[in-house]
Amino acid sequence: MNKKYGLSFISDEDLFNHVKETIEKYRFTINLKEFNQNLVDPIKLTFDSKIYNKSIEEIIESESLRQIDKSNTNHIGYFHQNIFKFFDGWVIPDKGFDAINEDKKFFVEMKNKHNTMNSSSAQKTYIKMQNKILRDDESTCYLVEVIAKNSQDITWKIRLDGEPLSNKNIRRTSIDKFYEIVTGENDAFKNLCEQIPKVISDVIETGEITAAKNTVFEELKALSPDLLKSIYLLSFKKYQGFDDLNLVK
Repeated sequence: MNKKYGLSFISDEDLFNHVKETIEKYRFTINLKEFNQNLVDPIKLTFDSKIYNKSIEEIIESESLRQIDKSNTNHIGYFHQNIFKFFDGWVIPDKGFDAINEDKKFFVEMKNKHNTMNSSSAQKTYIKMQNKILRDDESTCYLVEVIAKNSQDITWKIRLDGEPLSNKNIRRTSIDKFYEIVTGENDAFKNLCEQIPKVISDVIETGEITAAKNTVFEELKALSPDLLKSIYLLSFKKYQGFDDLNLVK
C-alpha cells in the first residue's frame, strides 16, 4: 500500500499526529507577565534601540520573539525524543532515560546540540550511564546528539576528576546514525527530514492551529503611552524616584 509520506518506520497517521502534537505545544502567544517573567532589562533594550537604530516597538517585538523561540526550542526536543514511542520496541519513560528499548537493552539520553552540555552535566550523564552498565554489562547507553559535529557512532570518551574514561558500551552517536541503528535504514533520518515540511503544511491546513497573538504592546501602553517609559516602569517602578520618571530622548 502506498503511503503519503513514504516512511517505512512510522505510519502516516502516527507521523501526522506527532507533528500536530509538537505544533500544539508551540508557544504562539505572549503577554506582559510572561514577557517580564525573568525581569526584562530596560537599559539593555535602550542600548539596543539606539545602537541598532530601531524603534522601541521593534526592539520589544524582537525580545518577544526571542522569548517565544526559546520556549519553542524545548518543544523541538519533545519532537525528537517522543517520536521514538512510535518505533517498534521503544518506550519513552516518565523519568530516567529519554528513550529505552528493553529488548535490545538500549538506553538513550538525547541532546539537541553537541555543545549544550557543560562539563558538569556531561559528567553527570556519563556517571548515570556508567551505573547502568555496571548493573547490566549487556546494556548499551547512547548519548544521541541531534546537531552533532559529525555523523558518528563512537565510544564516548570523557574526563572525570581529571581521569580519562571510556567504555565501548557508552556511545556518542549523531541522530542520523542512531536512526540507522533503530530502523536498519542508512538514510532513515534524511528521509524523515524530507517529509517534515509536508507534514507541517498538512497539519496547518487543518486550520486547528491558533494564530499568534502578542498582547505585550497593549499592556505596556496601559502603563504609559510612552513604550520606553513603560519598559522602565515595568522593571523599576518600585525604585526610588521612578514614580516621576522623565526620559530624555
